[in-house]
Amino acid sequence: MTVKNVEVIGLGYIGLPTAVALAGAGLKVKGVDTNPTHVDAVNAGKVPFLEPGLDEALRAVHERGMISASTTPSEAEAYIISVPTPFKGNHEADLSYVLAAADEISPYVAKGALVILESTSPPGTTELMAERIEKNRPDLAGSLLFAHAPERVLPGRIMVEIFDNDRIVGGLTSEASEAARDLYATFCKGQIRMTNAKTAEMSKLAENSFRDVNIAYANELAKICEKLGIDVWELIELANLHPRVNILRPGPGVGGHCIAVDPWFIVDAAPELANLIRTAREVNDSRPDDVMAEVRTILSSLGWKEGDPVTLAALGLAFKPDVDDLRASPAITVAKKLAELPGASVLVVEPNVDELPSGLAGLPNVLLVSLEEALSGAAAVVGLVAHKQFKALDRDSIKVPVLDTCGIWR
Repeated sequence: MTVKNVEVIGLGYIGLPTAVALAGAGLKVKGVDTNPTHVDAVNAGKVPFLEPGLDEALRAVHERGMISASTTPSEAEAYIISVPTPFKGNHEADLSYVLAAADEISPYVAKGALVILESTSPPGTTELMAERIEKNRPDLAGSLLFAHAPERVLPGRIMVEIFDNDRIVGGLTSEASEAARDLYATFCKGQIRMTNAKTAEMSKLAENSFRDVNIAYANELAKICEKLGIDVWELIELANLHPRVNILRPGPGVGGHCIAVDPWFIVDAAPELANLIRTAREVNDSRPDDVMAEVRTILSSLGWKEGDPVTLAALGLAFKPDVDDLRASPAITVAKKLAELPGASVLVVEPNVDELPSGLAGLPNVLLVSLEEALSGAAAVVGLVAHKQFKALDRDSIKVPVLDTCGIWR
């Protein structure tokens, strides 16, 4: 199946790079998003968020007239749905965005159209999406192709990995798998493996749960080392000298749109079996409380008592270094908890954003400031994200107590 025009539903951190990659391969691409700011930015050839290399790539395809954006879909040969899949309630998957996208494109799909779900989803979601569209369009039942193709890229390296990484595509039929493979082969230089939709959905969850479990081990190790008076960073460095050991780096928790969310989809699918995966999630979700316990210890050493005025510096809000992505960031959770300390004022430094996110914005005791202002005004510093600006700082130049939760200076 040769596709010449594609619509990408969702112009976020994954949808927009995918749209740009397809346009760069010579396909006519239209992006669809409910956020008019994103639509206007793309139509102006500008990227509405920070991702290295994306700005130049978008500008190139925009100048050639290969990409446009709108708040409403239209008829196309293929659709790629790349919308959020958060969790709700007791960590059940919230598929409302996927189903809303299915409803949105239903009036426009035509016989033989390919519909690909890229959003990370619990097993069975692609089938649910297909049922929704065919219910909306019974005249097309059996004539549409449905597949799942999970994204496998790292924020900050998306415009490298979207081309170089291997891909997995899984159709509800073999014909759909082949059609999805052919579409991604227009720009993907990595190997493209075909399977069924449910296995493709589970593959992404398994990958991120693997990471989550290993991060939880590092975070639990950090907590144990804190109790025993051991430098966890030195310990990990020594342990990793073993040729078959690779302990990951601990931190204030796990954030982002994938690792902090996806394991819960497995837990929700098989709650009686996913014991290790659930425990890892609980360990990582508890890390902000561990950080706060250490902050209190530092403040007590300074003679601080509950309610005494104290100014704290929080370095970083993003969920990982050198990006502006704040989704599910544990650094934000820690910053909120710092602000809740009676008497505390919090000076936040996040070089990749211009304003505080919701939850922090409007709090009278939280300010977004420069690194210099934060260091000169704080009684203690809490390092939360290893941004390059912080790593470039001489640790010895900070003359107040420092809690380095993520190894900025290690």
